[in-house]
Amino acid sequence: MVLKVFFPSCCSLADSGILIGRWISEQNSAVILAVVHFPFIPVQVKQYLGEVQRVTKVSVSVLGSWSNSKQEKEESLSEFLEDLGTIFCHEPWIQISKEGDSKFWSCSTLQKHSKNPQEEEIILVYYDQRKVMLSHLHPPLDTAGQRAEDASKLSVIFDTVARSQVLFLTDRYDEGPIKLTHWQSDGVEASIIVELLKQASVPACMLLTFLLSLVSGICRSRVLKFWPLSFLWSKLSTCEQLGHRLQHLQVISSNKKAQNQNQLMRKANIFVSLLIDVALGILLMSWLYRKNRIGHLADTLIPVADHVAEELQDLLQWLMGAPAGLKMNRALDQVLGRFFLYHIHLWISYIHLLSPFIEMILWYVGLSACLGLTVALCILSDIIALLTFHIYCFYVYGARLYCLKIYGLSSLWRLFRGKKWNVLRQRVDSCSYDLDQLFIGTLLFTILLFLLPTTALYYLVFTLLRLLVVIVQGLIHLLVDLIDSLPLYSLILRLCRSYRLAAGVKFRVLEQQDGKPLRLLMQINPLSYGGVVQTYRLPTYSCYPRDSWASLCKKLFLGELIYPWKHKGDKQN
Repeated sequence: MVLKVFFPSCCSLADSGILIGRWISEQNSAVILAVVHFPFIPVQVKQYLGEVQRVTKVSVSVLGSWSNSKQEKEESLSEFLEDLGTIFCHEPWIQISKEGDSKFWSCSTLQKHSKNPQEEEIILVYYDQRKVMLSHLHPPLDTAGQRAEDASKLSVIFDTVARSQVLFLTDRYDEGPIKLTHWQSDGVEASIIVELLKQASVPACMLLTFLLSLVSGICRSRVLKFWPLSFLWSKLSTCEQLGHRLQHLQVISSNKKAQNQNQLMRKANIFVSLLIDVALGILLMSWLYRKNRIGHLADTLIPVADHVAEELQDLLQWLMGAPAGLKMNRALDQVLGRFFLYHIHLWISYIHLLSPFIEMILWYVGLSACLGLTVALCILSDIIALLTFHIYCFYVYGARLYCLKIYGLSSLWRLFRGKKWNVLRQRVDSCSYDLDQLFIGTLLFTILLFLLPTTALYYLVFTLLRLLVVIVQGLIHLLVDLIDSLPLYSLILRLCRSYRLAAGVKFRVLEQQDGKPLRLLMQINPLSYGGVVQTYRLPTYSCYPRDSWASLCKKLFLGELIYPWKHKGDKQN
């Protein structure tokens, strides 16, 4: 039978003593947790292990002896270590000794109370106690049923180490009667700054929770549900981003403790994302207010708007002539061209009316960067939407007119074939028409067909302009979603302490020699960077269109309006 001994690598330089740990009879395995040094009193060791077992609910006992050969030559403890097996009475009694500077260790078992002792093959597995403790690969199990079900799995090893956290709180500087060697024996890992932040976080979270409750109460009030406030809240991406960040602040300031590792990582990712977002926003704000950059931006904005309007006027004049040598319907061409030119004239008047206040507006908008870079980017997206509102109007007018003609032609085409659309059954049925209906249908079909190229050309031009604006807004929103959803804390943790994000374990053979125990090293397999992003990615508020290319081309052909950025309010939790 094979005996597996899991030995912590931090105890390889420990002084001679006894091994304490947990014996797993189902696997014929021993998990060594610490080494107790001499001198000690066996009664005190048993009392200490009883207290640990009562707190951790883990059957911790003395499993054997550990002998450091250099110290053994000085103190001659070999006989005493063998006699300890009769005091603590554990079968089998494990004896591990380090043979000087040799890389091979000797590991044997004693079975004094067994009538037919059998020689067992021993596998000595080294593990990093700190990494196993902090990996959270197999969290502690809460019920006995789950513990019995996983008794044959490697999770029992991680469960034993994770539950024995109380045992690792004693270091060598304590004045107790028992001296231990484990992964924190040189000093318990702690930070004064972290402890002070923990103490200060309680009143800060209470104050933040109170303020957030007031803000959320105002947001839920009936005032914001009336038009036009409800319309603006649903259409402006700035309002959506502020609501999204408000939810993040509520998650962070919640007094509810995280139930598992995923919830803890989600809170940490949100907190780091908020910190980096605000830091980038403050940097942007400091850059804007240096050297009067906002004044220069306001002075540049009006000439740019005038230049865009002039280019649109030149484009309309080109469409009102013979664009690309195409023969258009002159009457309809002139009507549409003058209609759009009048809108451009209104737009230029609107821009020049706001020109005295643009610098002041930009000055206050720049202050919003202190709320985060994402808020500033959303405001930029809304400003682009407002500045290109005339292009959106042109696109809507052209799309509606083109869509009306397409559906009119399709309906009249069914008239020629003796068909009609059944509204109740949502299908095409046969129908008989009289001569007058066919004559009027033929005239209307001819008129719409010959007017279609002129309308289609205007629709195509304004659709391309609209798509250009949509692409710019889409890139801005992609950057916003990248900052919102990227698990920055998890990525930093993966870079610095990869064992905290474990995906599994692997074993590496260290040494193998006849007559010696097989020595293995258990290592933690970290998650890949792609796995970290996929596992801990934060939800976003934006709902991207999931249309395929075929569906998008169909909408463009039929003249249906395309809303590239829909805010449905279905925020994921």
